[in-house]
Amino acid sequence: MMIIDRALADCAARHTPVRVGLVGAGFSGSRIAHQIVTAVPGLRLVAIANRNVANAEAAYALAGVTHPRRIRDASQLTRAIAEKAYAVTVDPAALWECPEVDVVLESTGTIDHGARVALESIRHGKHVVLVNAELDATLGPILRHYADAAGVVFTDTDGDEPGVAMNLIRQVRSIGLQVVVAGNLKGLYDRYRTPATQAEFARCHNQNPQAVTSFVDGTKLSMELAVLANATGFGVGQRGMFGPALDDVHEAPAWFAGRVPSGGMVDFLLGVKHGNGAFVLGCTDDPVRAEYLRYMKMGDGPLYVFYTPFHLPQFEVANTVARAALFGDAAVTPLGPPRADAIAVAKRDLRAGELLDGIGGYCCYALLEDYGKAREGDLLPMGCSLDGVLKRDIPRDMAIRYADVERPAGRISDRLRAEQDALLQPTGAAAIIATAGGEIAK
Repeated sequence: MMIIDRALADCAARHTPVRVGLVGAGFSGSRIAHQIVTAVPGLRLVAIANRNVANAEAAYALAGVTHPRRIRDASQLTRAIAEKAYAVTVDPAALWECPEVDVVLESTGTIDHGARVALESIRHGKHVVLVNAELDATLGPILRHYADAAGVVFTDTDGDEPGVAMNLIRQVRSIGLQVVVAGNLKGLYDRYRTPATQAEFARCHNQNPQAVTSFVDGTKLSMELAVLANATGFGVGQRGMFGPALDDVHEAPAWFAGRVPSGGMVDFLLGVKHGNGAFVLGCTDDPVRAEYLRYMKMGDGPLYVFYTPFHLPQFEVANTVARAALFGDAAVTPLGPPRADAIAVAKRDLRAGELLDGIGGYCCYALLEDYGKAREGDLLPMGCSLDGVLKRDIPRDMAIRYADVERPAGRISDRLRAEQDALLQPTGAAAIIATAGGEIAK
């Protein structure tokens, strides 16, 4: 952060801001727009694309920008940028086709549409920042593969739990400890919540009931930790993870002692006191480090807990953009072949002929599973479940297979997923961590 803030200040002083195009003007997108416009002079939000252009205009209005220019294509956006005007459009292609746009922020929360935005932005040489863990969990490794070929950065965002955890991982490794567990701090987890049970909370906080449902039924949790597993090479201790309910985060070292597999793992802690943010467990068998950590009241080891008790994704997106555009650094991105998958599991007894309603709906919740096991079992990724028609009855809490559903034809997300499964074979954690320059957990 001490480097990023000065770099952004320098961009502002030289009148050469990083030019950002935002796709998606919902709750997250509008708050991101407000943050960039009002608090980060080293970035300039040159355009917002949204299917309903009025929502894009409303996002700018929230940030105090009145009468943004409506544009249709890249040439009109180029002209708007030259004239220091803000722009809105219904067509995201105007953003990725515009040479003056440096970074595309994808904040739609969708899988198929989001995949197209990310892939086309990469193909046009744009750095891509996802505010969309759902997309990253489903297709992140193949999109990273394309980004490497194009020479651009593909990253999830700092401020969301995977990014917060990765910052901690880098910090803990920098002081000479080996990270063996990383994950989320979670305050509420109920697999059977629905948009009906979350409707009032969503209304009070101006959010989408399905999005809020995904936060509490374990789907968003599973997808975020799939992102983290793919970014670290860590495995999954068991389907659904352990998720111990602890009174205090400082109890984590004792609970995980003896449970950590070789290569490390992702997991979560469930508890009221620390129900927000991310944690990592680091270890060392070096007696000098251990003595100092004990002196600094970090515990007796060999496991030590480090945590951040908050996450502010809309506020910290700017850091992610700056890291990508100014330093070529990804906040959190897949290392290579996928390690974990968020699989679709029946939330209630489902009947043949039913239409699956996707993330945060009435039909399914997600559980985290080892990617190889998910593929061996033909298990349906939650990110590919939307609008699938069931071919047979599925009892509650049973994982759904690809063979159990008829999926819509022609989706780019399904094509990319098939390409990911064929091209990027799951690899053991040891091989991935070795590639990344880390140590193997003993």
